[in-house]
Amino acid sequence: MLAAAEERAGRAGGGAYAFLLCLLSLALIGLVGLLVRQPLLFPSLGPTAMLFFERPLQAAAAPRNTLSGHAVAIGAGWLSLLLFGLLAAPPVLQQGITLARIGAASVSVALTALVLKLLDAPHPPAGATTLIVSLGLLTSWPELLAIASGVLLLTVVSVALNRVLGLRHPWWR
Repeated sequence: MLAAAEERAGRAGGGAYAFLLCLLSLALIGLVGLLVRQPLLFPSLGPTAMLFFERPLQAAAAPRNTLSGHAVAIGAGWLSLLLFGLLAAPPVLQQGITLARIGAASVSVALTALVLKLLDAPHPPAGATTLIVSLGLLTSWPELLAIASGVLLLTVVSVALNRVLGLRHPWWR
């Protein structure tokens, strides 16, 4: 369907495809989050959704890379909080920037990049997820579980929508 939309209407057709499916998938996740009272919508879901619907055949859009990318990011963000003694610290928006927070943010992104490179599982939006954690914006176990749940739900919904519309991107790249 994406190829057909682009063939018929060029960039506008591809843009309409991405617009409608990003709108639908993120609205659905937001509604589920509202029902379960958890922050299932968070900033790095935006670029993840855009990959799924703008560039679904890229390796970064593969479900395996998406799920492993955000999982690694959550772990790296939490580990950096632990390493820099920030597990109980208020988020950067309340505390302000500190040397420890700079260290945690830098280490979390670097560690995420390293592990994803070693796994050959590129997923650039994971860089935002690890910053969300290492900057202290979402850090409790229920919040980390909500991040993981949001990613899983977006992945399932996006794969389903693309497949219903005739696009079969690979699970593993």
